[in-house]
Order: sequence, then structure tokens, then C-alpha cells
Amino acid sequence: MITVHHLNNSRSQRVLWLLEELGLSYEVKRYERDPETMLAPPSLRQVHPLGKSPVITDGDLTLAESGAIVEYLVDRYGDGRLIPAPGTPERLRYTYWLHYAEGSAMPPLLIKLIFDKIEHSPMPFFAKPVARGIVSKVKDSFINPQITQHLDFMEAELGKSPWFAGEDFTAADIQLSFPLEAAATRAGLDASRPKLMAFLDRIHTRPAYQKALERGGKYELLS
Repeated sequence: MITVHHLNNSRSQRVLWLLEELGLSYEVKRYERDPETMLAPPSLRQVHPLGKSPVITDGDLTLAESGAIVEYLVDRYGDGRLIPAPGTPERLRYTYWLHYAEGSAMPPLLIKLIFDKIEHSPMPFFAKPVARGIVSKVKDSFINPQITQHLDFMEAELGKSPWFAGEDFTAADIQLSFPLEAAATRAGLDASRPKLMAFLDRIHTRPAYQKALERGGKYELLS
């Protein structure tokens, strides 16, 4: 039996969704973020040394990292589903987007979350102008332009096909859901990019996505 060590409001929601798309049986072991720090609880370190989610166990195997988990589940249990045929242009696009999600799209979104927290954190009154000035400069000169560049790129790519790898829905679309949901929550993704918003609308209405929400529980991204 596959067990998903599921942290609330986290990337592990994608793993539940993938398992539902594949129609696999699995168990969910829930973990809750610390309400003050929003970090994962120490108990996750008993599953994996880094103490982060997602993590799955499958028999004697313990596997972390979203991309690695997606590849493992699709290769082992997919029977050719949710992945384009080898040697096709769609397969190359699939591989690219599967790794792009965490390798390129997420870092500026994470940096923005951190700088937003700094900007609104309590601090001595005399430090506020300096700290907030630095934060504003970094956001305006680097973080926000990077996010804009990535969103524009993804919007343009979805002009080529309905899904990121081509005509068919794949696990790469599942992997890309988290950065796009994060961008819609805290980075300005809105109706000005209609193809990305339509993508989010389509995935949110998929029965497997809805079933994963039922299994995973409350899902609200940090902002």
C-alpha cells in the first residue's frame, strides 16, 4: 500500500491528485504545520531526514521530492497513462515541464513569499524604513520581473496546445498546478493571462482533483 505523508497546504496535494488520476489505492497520513512558523512538524523527520513533504512510502521504499515521486508513480503504476510516448516531441515537452515546475517556476515565488513576510513582520520602528526599502528594491528590480517573465512564458506556451506537453493531459500538468496556484494566490496571476486562468479552471473541475481535495482536507496556499 502506498502511503502519502501529507502536510496540509503543501505540494503533497499534487501527489494525492496524481494517485486519484491513476486510480490507485493509497493511505494518507496527515501532518499539520506549526501555526506560528508554518513549518512542518518534527515528526516528519522520522519519515525522511529533511522533514519535508511530500514523502511517500511504498513497501520498503521511502521517496521525497515532488518530481521524483511523480516520475516513480507514473513509471511504476501508470501503464503508459499520463505520459507521452517515448521519442515523441510531446515526451520531451513533458520532461521539460515536469522539471521546470520546481526548478524554474517555484524559486521566485518562494523568494517573494519570504520577502513579503519580511516586509510585514514586526520590527523596531527605526529599522522599518531601511528593511522595507531594501525589500521593495529587491522585489521591484528582481523578484517581480522574474515572476512576470515566467508567467508570460507559460501563457505563451499554452497558446500552442491545451495542455503543457501537448493535446493530452499529463502528469506534467499536475506538477505545474502548484506554482500556478501559488502565483494566483500571491503573485498577480489573474484574468490578464486568460490561458493560465483557463488551465486552472480546467484542472480544478477534474473529478480526480476534487477527490484529492476530499482525501487531503483543507487546501489553502500560504500568502
